[in-house]
Amino acid sequence: MQAPGPSPADRPPKRVLMIAYHFPPLAGSSGIQRTLRFVQHLPAHGWQPLVLSAHPRAYESVSGDLLAEVPADTVVERAFALDTARHLAIAGRYLGRMAIPDRWRSWAWGAVPSGLRMIRQFRPDVIWSTFPIATAHLIALRLHRRTGIPWIADFRDPMAQDGYPADPATWHSYKQIEQDAAIESARMVFATRGAQEVYTARYPAVPPTRFAVIENGYDEESFVTAEKQAAAPLNPGAFTLLHSGIVYPSERDPRALFEALGRLRAAGSTDLERLRLRFRAPVHGDLLKALAAEAKVEHLVEILPPIPYHAALREMLAADGLMVMQGSNCNEQIPAKLYEYMRARRPLLGLADPAGDTGRAMIAAGVPHVVRLEDAGQVQQVLSRFLAEVPAASPPAELSPAILAMSRRARTESLARLLDAACAGR
Repeated sequence: MQAPGPSPADRPPKRVLMIAYHFPPLAGSSGIQRTLRFVQHLPAHGWQPLVLSAHPRAYESVSGDLLAEVPADTVVERAFALDTARHLAIAGRYLGRMAIPDRWRSWAWGAVPSGLRMIRQFRPDVIWSTFPIATAHLIALRLHRRTGIPWIADFRDPMAQDGYPADPATWHSYKQIEQDAAIESARMVFATRGAQEVYTARYPAVPPTRFAVIENGYDEESFVTAEKQAAAPLNPGAFTLLHSGIVYPSERDPRALFEALGRLRAAGSTDLERLRLRFRAPVHGDLLKALAAEAKVEHLVEILPPIPYHAALREMLAADGLMVMQGSNCNEQIPAKLYEYMRARRPLLGLADPAGDTGRAMIAAGVPHVVRLEDAGQVQQVLSRFLAEVPAASPPAELSPAILAMSRRARTESLARLLDAACAGR
């Protein structure tokens, strides 16, 4: 009988060069979590991450709150990078070609030489790059072409879409990156089934085995810590409905929500008066203030600045309800925040198309209050039902298997299998 092989812990680790703009100390983006948690959990699957990121000067905002969660033995190279809009503009204007495919195009100038040095020194088995900063894929493509190392392109969400990006030159650059990945990458990875289906239809010549889905998730260890330091009620005596994260004017257009609030106020809703609608780090706070004033509900709305990641989790756990906003123009996407909301196990109000990926995910999880974000009438009805029906009950004592499967640790196992397959194909 053949002796069993060594366990993953006994084998020499394979190495993956991970090219990611979103990485600590960048602040203000949930996109950091995907790469950071992969970096934490890949060693348990026999993979040693090597991170190639951007110099912190390229970030609009920085915070050290997640730096301590980068494993101490992780090799992290922060290559030269500038933000065209901030560093290369004169009187607020800059050459458009200096921001194609994005404002961090200069990152490639430093990252390609840095990446080649890392490859010579550490000899990675696979290159992995992640969107939404398109320059990351350009860097990976150039390193793949120079070295022949297999490349996994982590798209997360669709790139070139109808009407997005609005600038034709940027749109064509996105399309070219897609086409290059379809031809040259070992795998094209997406965060939702809907996004994968868009690309399988768009590139029918690509074998189905080269497409994969790795959804976003939540970090269980961070939630355990947050639960030990649970915050006090956010607004004692009121019902606080929290939206944590960016409110995009198009992709998460809040106009119908405020129209619904205005209608409820005009109708004399008693439930509405106990509502406090909290927007944490929405970025577009001026838009929210203007809409609240127009609907005459300023006294119900709180617009608050960013807070560190673990404090944001404590706030979710303390909220009376959590709100998801996703426009129908993003039906092939799921906000990464949704998985954290699921883990927080607070009552959930879903303002998303029930036919889209976000809406379907909530309905599959048993969320009863899901309507289209753009329909003010439906939003008014569901908000009224939500405030009347949601009990002030404690969450279940144990996590369901479905929620456990959403953890970043579980998602990392899927990535490790993809890395193994790319290695085998080499």
